[in-house]
Amino acid sequence: MANRQDPILAPPARRKKYEASFKLKVVNFAMEHNNCAAARQYGVTEKMVRDWKANEKVLGSMPRGKCALRRGTPHWPELKKHVADMVNEHRQSGYIVTRNQIRLFALQWAKSNPDHINRFKATVSWCTRFFERHNLVLRQKTKIAQKLPADLEAKVNSFHQYVIQQRNKHGYALSSIGNMDETPMNFDMVGNRTVHPKGAKTILIKTTGHEKSSFTVVLACTADGAKLRPMIIFKRKTMPKLKFPVGCFVHVHEKGWMDEEGVKLCLDNVWSRRPGGLIQKRSLLVWDMFRAHLTPSTKQRLARINTDAAVIPAGLTSLVQPLDVCLNKPFKDRIREQWNEWMVSGEKSFTKGGNMRAPQLDVLCKFVIKAWNDIDAETVIKSFKKCGISNSSDGMEDDYFWQDEEKAEAETTPSDTELDPYDDCLTNVPQDVIDLLMISDDEQEDFEGF
Repeated sequence: MANRQDPILAPPARRKKYEASFKLKVVNFAMEHNNCAAARQYGVTEKMVRDWKANEKVLGSMPRGKCALRRGTPHWPELKKHVADMVNEHRQSGYIVTRNQIRLFALQWAKSNPDHINRFKATVSWCTRFFERHNLVLRQKTKIAQKLPADLEAKVNSFHQYVIQQRNKHGYALSSIGNMDETPMNFDMVGNRTVHPKGAKTILIKTTGHEKSSFTVVLACTADGAKLRPMIIFKRKTMPKLKFPVGCFVHVHEKGWMDEEGVKLCLDNVWSRRPGGLIQKRSLLVWDMFRAHLTPSTKQRLARINTDAAVIPAGLTSLVQPLDVCLNKPFKDRIREQWNEWMVSGEKSFTKGGNMRAPQLDVLCKFVIKAWNDIDAETVIKSFKKCGISNSSDGMEDDYFWQDEEKAEAETTPSDTELDPYDDCLTNVPQDVIDLLMISDDEQEDFEGF
């Protein structure tokens, strides 16, 4: 009896896809001849020809390389229209638009119009799809990055050795280890990015015309996470007759700059008034090689308040200064957010010629105070560990310094490493001044590595 074999089933025929350009070609041929002739000529069924002829207008509006136009019911059409109108209106006026601003506006509109919205959450993915539908991208300008020294590793090791030596000798409490840094700010705090249609070569950003008018903010914090009140230096000869908000120390300078007198005021009114500063327990202050930090009178002032100084070598502030590494950028980002909000909805004044005035000095102080207060204490603590200043002496936290180094290097943009004009401007300062400042009062040994 012969073995019976099951029949071999042929695989199902794969459905072919036809682009809109091909379908229109078939339709044109059918219009000149007939449906059957077009089906034979192009190897399709007569039903396909009939369907394509019925949808000729739709095929004509499609991209020529697309095979199908699947249009489901759009979600939240009114919300998208309002968001798109907001983006267009802000950009035409020159205001900066960010992704977070778009999501926040959409969510607020959804909450105020519950009848039109169903389970809308303004997610990141929704914002990305919104960008794609409206042909939007983030545009960014570049900045000059800080150039690191050739003997980078040797200088970093020398600085860390000095800090460890001082900590072992004096046993500073974390609340007595601080970092202070001057950072320049502009009255017009224009951000680096804004939402704008693709392909545009000119990006308009509206300002008050005070992009070059600047002031100085001095920030200080300690290794236990405490943030000292910021010092703000305005470019004036006399103190303005304004009621400045509590939470900052205001100073004026003819050029809006920090000088030797400003350092003295900052040490007396900011550093010395930190929690526990009045008892003048021995402390360590880390700062950069700015000229006013290195004068004999500054060293005498530090000795008077029982503070040792650790001066960061030139070119290394982007690696071992906590404020530069972790805090200045989020601080400036928060200031820009407040400035953007003020530009859109804040109370403004105008000159007789109709030009918009820059924010009032007390408004700028509020920007600075809020931005500094919004930095959480845990970020401040981690910034000192990341720079190798407050790590535990048992070596268990040494990996903080190298943590995520490759990732940070890959993700860092030029705007993240913008050059601080207060740093690395000491080419004419004698080296013996730096050496003297790095030595504590009761220690006359030379500091190795500088």
